[in-house]
Amino acid sequence: MRSTYRRLTAGLLVALCLACGGESDSDDPSGPRVALLTSGPVSDAGWYAGAYEGLLRIEEEFGAQVSHQQTATPAEFDEAFLAYATSGYELIFAHGNEYQDAAIRAGEQFPDVTIIVSGGGRISENVAPLIFRLEEGSYLAGMAAAAMSESGIIGMVGGVAIPPALGTFRAFEAGARSIDPDIEVLEVFTGDWNDVAAAKEAAVAQLSRGADVLIHNLDAGSFAVFQAVREAREAGRTAWAIGMNSNQNDVAPDVIVGSAVIRIADAFVETTRMWQAGEVGGEPIYAATRQDVIDFVFNPELIDQVPPEIVARVAEARNLIRSGDLDVPRVPFIEGETGGQ
Repeated sequence: MRSTYRRLTAGLLVALCLACGGESDSDDPSGPRVALLTSGPVSDAGWYAGAYEGLLRIEEEFGAQVSHQQTATPAEFDEAFLAYATSGYELIFAHGNEYQDAAIRAGEQFPDVTIIVSGGGRISENVAPLIFRLEEGSYLAGMAAAAMSESGIIGMVGGVAIPPALGTFRAFEAGARSIDPDIEVLEVFTGDWNDVAAAKEAAVAQLSRGADVLIHNLDAGSFAVFQAVREAREAGRTAWAIGMNSNQNDVAPDVIVGSAVIRIADAFVETTRMWQAGEVGGEPIYAATRQDVIDFVFNPELIDQVPPEIVARVAEARNLIRSGDLDVPRVPFIEGETGGQ
């Protein structure tokens, strides 16, 4: 009974929001109708914030009518797809691997609606995964982490151990070992992208084991990792953090040495352009270093504390990735994929 009430409530909230025009709504009725679904808050200064920025740019650059909904459960995913599709939304960005099954169901029910699933692994004629090759940025981050570490121990704090997240950590580890083959790499997944308490506990535990550089693959939980590193520094430790999913250098400029960046908004805009040209559907869309969507960006506030030779080596590795001469480790997760692009 409680789950039925929750589904009905979620559907009613989506319908009410759509009736009111969503969080943002263009006055141009001729523009495309574009929606965004996230399972976490767009205030995370990372994964979800980048997607919302992309939605606003689509509104501005294409004269689109746009709407955003935060949905937490598979039942709410289904309700939101239904509400948007029946309200005339033509393009839906479902920002996360967790949406892939609901997207396939919605795609079968609404063949005239195109659904883009960030980090998805399933494909149909109107459902396309948008694959961010973030492992290319995290490889470069690993190089920086190994160079900055004094203890020879670095740490990785993740949310849910889905293949895209695992891929970023495998690449981070490989990048670190390209600088220091003997470096020790700690890894933990908290089971939740946004659980601040769990992220803080995991970060403190890694710092207590000697790690002095921490990278995360979290959403709102990332703030706790940065705070744990800040507290370690205040206690007299040498410790650094590395941002992930967007340029987080300004979030904690005193402790973040650099960020593995996805320029999500750029990818959303280009995907919308492809969709308008009829070029989306039936195959994955890849966004990588060569499109300048993925990168590692040193924090300009702390760049004077980074050895110049490592800045040069990261730049060289970035160019090799772009040219295809450096193959970064990947974890395949698309149906039928064996190696990836």
